[in-house]
Amino acid sequence: MCGRFSIIDDIDKICQRFSCRAVKLDFKPRFNVAPTQEVPVIISKQGCNELIIMRWGLIPSWAKDSKIGSRLINARMETISEKPSFRSSFRHRRCIIPSNGYYEWQKNGKEKLPYRIVMDTEEMFGFAGLWDRWLDEAGRELLSFTIITAEAIPAVNNIHNRMPFVLRKEEEQSWLDGGHGQDFMNILKPAENLMSYRVAAIVNSPANDVPACIEKIS
Repeated sequence: MCGRFSIIDDIDKICQRFSCRAVKLDFKPRFNVAPTQEVPVIISKQGCNELIIMRWGLIPSWAKDSKIGSRLINARMETISEKPSFRSSFRHRRCIIPSNGYYEWQKNGKEKLPYRIVMDTEEMFGFAGLWDRWLDEAGRELLSFTIITAEAIPAVNNIHNRMPFVLRKEEEQSWLDGGHGQDFMNILKPAENLMSYRVAAIVNSPANDVPACIEKIS
């Protein structure tokens, strides 16, 4: 699964990396993003990539209550084309969530040790995601997203057996534009050049959103 991640680049760098139109957004580096919080997300609109702020935790357009979003922070790649919460977004509303790394906790007896997982080049990458548009009773719009997860690759499966689907750079645009269709599981493969390192327990609390969260410990 994916329950916490970081995105520490500024908006200009994110736009440049994902070929988005330049945009001014009020966003500061995030070292410990948690569900229900808002972060930049890339969508494809009329043939152009756009960067939009969305809330983490997908709220389907048909939902009666926004609280469902806290239970839909992840979508298993094996079932996204079938689940009512995700199948429409899979067909029509795909997105990429930019990140510099995500956190996972490894069981060690009664302890859970936090690790940060990054590209071995430590460059920015993108999670495959889905998004939706929801209106509250007053007609106010809320945009939200979920991160797709898959079986963990060998480089990180000793930490956890699931991982967010990290897109290969050459597959990002095809994902956004709706490529691969129902053959997603057979054609699209996650990036494999990942590495991990231990981080301090400060990351356990989402209240801690500071550079110390991403620092390596021995």
